[in-house]
Amino acid sequence: MDDFRWAYVGSGNIAKATARSITKGNHRITAVYSRNYEKAKTFASKYKADVFESFDSMLESGNFDGVYIATPHTSHLEYSVMAMKAGFPVLCEKPVGVSVAEVDTLIKTAKENNVYFCEAMWTWFSDVALTVKKWVSQNSLGEIKNVHIDYSFPGLMMSKNSRVLTPETAGGALLDVGIYPITYCYNLFGYPETVSCNGTVQNGIDVAETVVLGYGSFDCTLEMSLSKLKEGLTVTGSDGEINMPFFHVAGKAKMKSKRGNRTFRGKTDYLTEFTRVTEEIRSGKTESDYIPFNATRDCMRIMDECRKQMDLVYPFEK
Repeated sequence: MDDFRWAYVGSGNIAKATARSITKGNHRITAVYSRNYEKAKTFASKYKADVFESFDSMLESGNFDGVYIATPHTSHLEYSVMAMKAGFPVLCEKPVGVSVAEVDTLIKTAKENNVYFCEAMWTWFSDVALTVKKWVSQNSLGEIKNVHIDYSFPGLMMSKNSRVLTPETAGGALLDVGIYPITYCYNLFGYPETVSCNGTVQNGIDVAETVVLGYGSFDCTLEMSLSKLKEGLTVTGSDGEINMPFFHVAGKAKMKSKRGNRTFRGKTDYLTEFTRVTEEIRSGKTESDYIPFNATRDCMRIMDECRKQMDLVYPFEK
């Protein structure tokens, strides 16, 4: 089968990381656009791709099969909508927008143009996370008693100009790192009955929060921040426990249970993600089975509620 040809929007760290991975498989980068033309030119030359000075001119070239968007959150809506209206399938980095209203626009555009759109949440294209979900859905742990997920990184040590620390680019812990534990909990247990968020806002962004998603008989407690390096997931049930130190990029999952211990080994990587997206696009799907529209929307609803409780409003929303 021919390589799938990608048009890259953005040439920063995430674009470089995905490119290194996917070009080891049946993928080629054939077009690149970035607001910084010189950086885009350097990136494109590495993969022998065409570089464009405008997004419109890249779309008009049509020398690609799908568009991958790896820019700051605040530009995801604009680029995704333009690409879909031009008839191209889109894989957009998470979060695909900064509010439910933006997610609704993206879903509406995908449906109106009968074109594939998907959030690039690599964790849930991996058989590791999908196996954990299967174990939980099969009641392998018995009655769920407690769930605790941590995901933090020392973002406060980054340059003050970093998008992670900039209100104008919707920086902060919630949208950058909090989306991982929120999405994990949602994929295991669905939309919660209650959402409680206790966070700290400094200089226009959230730097840390504790989010509690209530499911009646148990809670998912999620800790996220930009001040330390910490990651881990524990799901405790009446009959066993799943403990994963690096849940969002796990290479294996272990479950200790009265019904028998299990270990599953697999990969969480960009190549798997892009390959499965390609398979869905080529099969004619317009919505991903791995990251369906309702999952993207529901997780943004949770984050919107967290922002509401923290009274966190970005400058461009005022």
